[in-house]
This record gives sequence, structure tokens and C-alpha cells, in this order.
Amino acid sequence: QVQLVESGGGQVQPGGSLRLSCTTSGFPLASYAVGWFRQAPGKEREGVSCIGTFLFTHVQDYLKDRFTVSRDNAKNTVYLQMNSLEPEDTGVYYCATALRPGCSGYAKGDLSSWGQGTQVTVSS
Repeated sequence: QVQLVESGGGQVQPGGSLRLSCTTSGFPLASYAVGWFRQAPGKEREGVSCIGTFLFTHVQDYLKDRFTVSRDNAKNTVYLQMNSLEPEDTGVYYCATALRPGCSGYAKGDLSSWGQGTQVTVSS
């Protein structure tokens, strides 16, 4: 069965960095896109990034200078590197897939498989 498990979250001070991992199983990661989303307390879920095949990546414009998405297909893992973290980055971060190769439509969040999320807290 399709599974995605996020890890790497935690509490960091403003300006710190975290590298989130999304470990997948039950599907050929190399053939499909994976998106990252986050949800702050009391807020709606928002899209963060997507990584597809053919080396395509997308990060929201307001996060491009600080966030980077990558993948290691041999390890069945997608990463989200987050630098210069701000309190506004606090929230639960999720990875998800629609079992499609491209990132088209991922911004809508209409995806079939989601992880349980990992908490990121940025505070001093």
C-alpha cells in the first residue's frame, strides 16, 4: 500500500534550519511527483513545494529564497531543506502524492495519499 512518512521536524530558533524527510513506500517514487504542504495553527493548509520527474521543482515564490526540495529515489525519500526559519513557518508539514509524474494540479492539494505530518516550531 502507498505510504508516506514525514520526519525531521522539531523546535528551532528563528534563523535556524531543518531538513524534513518524506520516506515513501508502496509505489515507484522515481516515476511520481511529491508535494510538500504545511498547516499553521488555526490556518488552512497551504502548498509549499513540489518535485516531479525530469528534474522539475517548484517552490512558492515567497519561500524560494529559503526552501529547497530534492529527492533521492534510491532511498525512496523526498527532502525539504528549510533555512532561515521564521516564526511564521511554524506548523505541521505534510508530504503527499497524486501518483502522477508531474506537479500540475498539486497546488490545489487534491492528492490521494498523505503522510501524518511532522511538527515544525520556530520560536525563541
